[in-house]
Amino acid sequence: METKIARLSATEKALEVIWELEKKYGDLMFYQAGGCCEGTQPQCFEKGGFFPRMNDAMIGTINEHEFWIDRDLFEYWKYSHFTLDVVDGFGPGGFSLETPLGKTFKVVYRLFTPDEYENLEPVKRSE
Repeated sequence: METKIARLSATEKALEVIWELEKKYGDLMFYQAGGCCEGTQPQCFEKGGFFPRMNDAMIGTINEHEFWIDRDLFEYWKYSHFTLDVVDGFGPGGFSLETPLGKTFKVVYRLFTPDEYENLEPVKRSE
């Protein structure tokens, strides 16, 4: 059986920040909205600190923490691999847990090849 292709990964720098947040807050979750106040910056919350809307997509996990994206944003980006990264500075909104550390999560996208797209891990949808 062929291994399924992940839709999501994280850089070492992002993992270091996540480990720091895990020590302080425990279980985490990520949510990337489709715009408005927070733009399309991924937000990190304590698990249960944000409730995905009906039909939002959970595209994978990072350190077993779910990464959800807005249902409309998923339709736009479903052909893309997401790599979670972190940079110095303050992103829009400031609600994300990494903000007090002077960091901001961001996503780097790349398009899947046609072969990858045919063999992706399944997406979980909120109900």
